[in-house]
Amino acid sequence: MNKGELIEAVAKEANISKKAGTDAVEAVLGAVEKALKKGDRVALIGFGTFSVAKRGARKGVNPKTGAKITIKAKKVVKFKAGAALAASVNK
Repeated sequence: MNKGELIEAVAKEANISKKAGTDAVEAVLGAVEKALKKGDRVALIGFGTFSVAKRGARKGVNPKTGAKITIKAKKVVKFKAGAALAASVNK
């Protein structure tokens, strides 16, 4: 499912227009992004938790040339599925 399909599904499920569905999906995604940028966790009970973790610098190898490189430290987004979502997927 891509973003457009998600918007259509939200609009249909909530019995709202596609424009309102787009606004709803954009609002939710924007709120999650803003919270993660601030370093906050976003916990959706039953669905899962989004969080930000720091990944340290590490050594790597360029697969094309075989040269050793240093990969910079960065922040990464993590998602841990909630129990209800995991159970639903495994049915």
